[in-house]
Amino acid sequence: MTIVEATFRSALAESSTPVLETGRLFLRAPRIEDMAWIAELADNRRIAEMTSNIPHPYGMADAAAFVANLPVGRDCATFAVFMKNDGSNPLGPPIPIGMCGFAPRDEAAPEIGYWLGEPYWGYGYATEAVRALLDHAFEDRNLSALNAAARVVNPSSRRVLEKCGFQWTGVGLTRVRAIGASVPVDRFRLEKRLWASLRSWGATAAPTRHVQ
Repeated sequence: MTIVEATFRSALAESSTPVLETGRLFLRAPRIEDMAWIAELADNRRIAEMTSNIPHPYGMADAAAFVANLPVGRDCATFAVFMKNDGSNPLGPPIPIGMCGFAPRDEAAPEIGYWLGEPYWGYGYATEAVRALLDHAFEDRNLSALNAAARVVNPSSRRVLEKCGFQWTGVGLTRVRAIGASVPVDRFRLEKRLWASLRSWGATAAPTRHVQ
């Protein structure tokens, strides 16, 4: 698929995906002009080996294919994640740091996925982005549940899911494209009613603000 062909599908995805804002981040649909930074950040074996679909090495053609094939529908959404300017350079642009989203997989409920560029690990950005993603899925899309998985050798991802309210449901296998093999994963699920209870108890962050 060419970049020109990708533009139409990307526009469809963007038209159905709002811009979300949290305390430190904003999230919007990926665009053609994002391909360069997507390729730069995603070309990292440490990232690819913890996801199911990111190849390694990862180049501009992979980024173009990703943007060209953004899923469209009520039960799927993809967001590029940006860190807001910290005020030290008021005219500076937001900093792209990764991706998150949800889409149907093998089970009835859609599955979430996320990755951040390695320089942005360890600051709580993944948790903040996933919470915004959950707000969108359960409030705007009215989904009843979401699934998730984390490699058993990735405790950081597991902590993100647990902090966001996901409940462990068991262990399974997932094929990782970057290594061409199936690996053990912990599986998780979050029901909308539990998410709503956690929100009412104040157990999660402030609601995500829509900026468009």
